[in-house]
Order: sequence, then structure tokens, then C-alpha cells
Amino acid sequence: MNKERKQPYKKPQAVKDLEALAWEAKRKRYPDTPDYVLVSERFRDDSANGLTKCVIAYIRLRGGQAERINTMGRPIDQRKTFTDLLGHSRQIGSVKWIPGTSTRGSADISATIKGRSVKIEIKVGSDRQSGAQKRYAQDVEAAGGVYYVCKDFTSFVEWYGLKFGRAGK
Repeated sequence: MNKERKQPYKKPQAVKDLEALAWEAKRKRYPDTPDYVLVSERFRDDSANGLTKCVIAYIRLRGGQAERINTMGRPIDQRKTFTDLLGHSRQIGSVKWIPGTSTRGSADISATIKGRSVKIEIKVGSDRQSGAQKRYAQDVEAAGGVYYVCKDFTSFVEWYGLKFGRAGK
């Protein structure tokens, strides 16, 4: 059996720049603390979770407001455990997921950047927008907001610079 080896993660320059930006902000916030005491933040953009954290950190470090939106719903545990006649523990039932109360197709990140409402959908690898997400994007843009589909951190930083300028706060 010949398995393909996954290439090791190579951190893009944009992610390295984000780490430097986070370090500078930490130095400014804690000027009297020695460097060896401060822990530098590490970022990765090779998963949806990692990319989301990069985007939120970047927006906040640039003076914007950003938050992750959870649209997953919640589990209802319908399992029951009992002991049978032989003394063995048995479990029956299942965990059922119920839909969340958020708007269908809602973006992963909601932000305010320089007074503008910005919604950012994170898509990594072969992940694509659903029909509900496309309709949500149209609704946001029709209302005057900004909608962006983020596939990698480097292109996000380029888009951010074009849309909002490279300068910080």
C-alpha cells in the first residue's frame, strides 16, 4: 500500500507578519515586562479554525472589531444507560442535533472595520459555499455591507489592504 505523504506545513509570509504584529501589540501593552516572560502567539492558516483565528486577530490588531459566529446548533443527548440481568452496562439511544437559531447561511466572522459591516466566510480546501450562504452574501451586499469569502490568509491580507488600506488604526 503506497500512501501519499502529506507535505509539512510551510508558514506563509502573511502569517509570519501577523505573528510579528501580535508581538508588537503585546510589547506595547506590556512595556515593562521582559521579552523572555511574554509568550508569543503562534498562528496557522492550514485549517478552517486556524484561518478563522488569523483573520479575527488581524482585524482586531488593525483596530477593527471581529467575532466568530457559531451556527452549528446544539446536541440533545437522548442516550440512556442501564444494567442488564447479567450486570453488564448498556447504552441505548442517540445524540440528536437541533438547528441553531442563527440565520441560515450566516458567515463565520462578523466584523466592523472602519465603520463598515463586514461578513467573512471561511472556506479551506475543497469547501464551497452553500446556496443559503450565497443568498446571505447577496442580502449583506444589498444592505450596503461587505461580504468576503476567505480561502487563505495571504489573499485576505491583500484584499483587506485594497478595501481598507494598509495603515493600522
